[in-house]
Amino acid sequence: EGIARSKSIRYIKINNLSNDGFTSIVRALGSLSQLEELTIGEINNVGPDGWSHLLSLLGSGVCKLKMFHLYRNNYMGNEGVDVLSNGLRGIGSSLKELVLEDNSIDSGGLSTLVEALQTCTSLETLVISYNDFSSAATVTGMGVLSNGLRAIGSSLNKLVLNAIRIGNEGLSTLVEALANCTGLKILSLSHNDFSSATAGLGSLSDWLLRDEVNLNELDLEYCGINDGGLHALVGGATNQCRELNLQRNESITTLGLSYLSNSIRSNSCRVEFLGLKGIPIGDDAMEVLAQGLVGNQSLRSLYLDDGITVTSAGWVAFSTALCDTSSVNSTYLSNHTIHHICIEDDEETIPRDISLYLQLNGEHPQYAARCKILMKHPHLDMEPLLHWGLKFLPLAVAWFERAKPCTTLTIYDEDSDLRRLVLDESDEAFESRELTAMYEFIRGMPMKVMKSRSGLAVAAAYDKKISRIEEENKIALERRDRKIEQLEEEIMRLRGL
Repeated sequence: EGIARSKSIRYIKINNLSNDGFTSIVRALGSLSQLEELTIGEINNVGPDGWSHLLSLLGSGVCKLKMFHLYRNNYMGNEGVDVLSNGLRGIGSSLKELVLEDNSIDSGGLSTLVEALQTCTSLETLVISYNDFSSAATVTGMGVLSNGLRAIGSSLNKLVLNAIRIGNEGLSTLVEALANCTGLKILSLSHNDFSSATAGLGSLSDWLLRDEVNLNELDLEYCGINDGGLHALVGGATNQCRELNLQRNESITTLGLSYLSNSIRSNSCRVEFLGLKGIPIGDDAMEVLAQGLVGNQSLRSLYLDDGITVTSAGWVAFSTALCDTSSVNSTYLSNHTIHHICIEDDEETIPRDISLYLQLNGEHPQYAARCKILMKHPHLDMEPLLHWGLKFLPLAVAWFERAKPCTTLTIYDEDSDLRRLVLDESDEAFESRELTAMYEFIRGMPMKVMKSRSGLAVAAAYDKKISRIEEENKIALERRDRKIEQLEEEIMRLRGL
């Protein structure tokens, strides 16, 4: 009675009830015109009477549900699916989210259900997972489901079809229907067997490359994808998706990861979160992934398995991708985007230098490249820049001005859990570094450049600055020497006493 009288209940979850209890609550819900979300949870022992009352509730038009969730061991049977389908027709115009998970819906129930889905033209989220469709999820079954998807069309934002035995041909059929789902942002097909679905994964990749597609998340965990399947998939997946989950596809080897690496390295790559947990990764695989990071400007988080067998050789390749110290230009062209490598339960596996680079990329992305250059190149070789002439000098000066905040930036120290300076360098030392670089640049200029009026003016200006620094250093040394002499005289005097 309390439920029936309520004017404020908008969400209710029915969990672990007998048929009588279920029926009583559903009957009480008939007066709740404000009810928006109904969840029928775990192991409700619902009989024909209970399903009948649910049909009355949904078909009455009193409750304009926006979300309807039915999951985990609610043994519906064909009779229950019939009732549900009729009820969906009653709320189809208002329904935004439908979740049917682990309900023992068989192939016959799927056909009935899909007919009702065609009335849900405002549906944004559809989850039909962990139901034993058996052969229904091949061409015929997916063809039936595809008809429903075509009717829903562009309103669908999220589609989850996990563990319903989609195979190669079923996947190809599904992709054809996705052409109508131009608003789709999230697609999850995990726990389906795609070990022989190279063609289907290729058709999925082709769909992802279409201009009208705007998919952000693709979940293919536990799909048995092998190297050939990954090769067929990655072109479209990396060019379209921001989140790509390939976890637990244990048949993928270093060869498959090389295909992925090449796609990640492409300028068109959009992947920000990449899940590779459960994929065997050793030194060769880590080196291949590191090659993909060079030039990549999108990937922010990489998820690996705690069982990876990577030695120092593999980590060195990764460190080089994040900060190549072979030259200033190589350091600048290193990866300054990725900031998180997740190795579950074993974060200490990541070497300290890589952790430092990741922190810089994450906490100070606008300064990461400059900080790495200043950290790894105490002496900046200006000779490669001489061919630009004096027109490059203002750019060099501006670079140092933009890099100066690096001397004040801080990050967390792993040992003390306190923040420390990224670059422990005083203002005087930084200014000395800048003037030394400018001095070498000017002195390396050809004489015909230096004889120009502008060249002489620039040289004179920096000669003046350099002379000032040298004079200040000279005075400081003289003061130090006088102090030493005074201390020595005082020591001799004390000894004389």
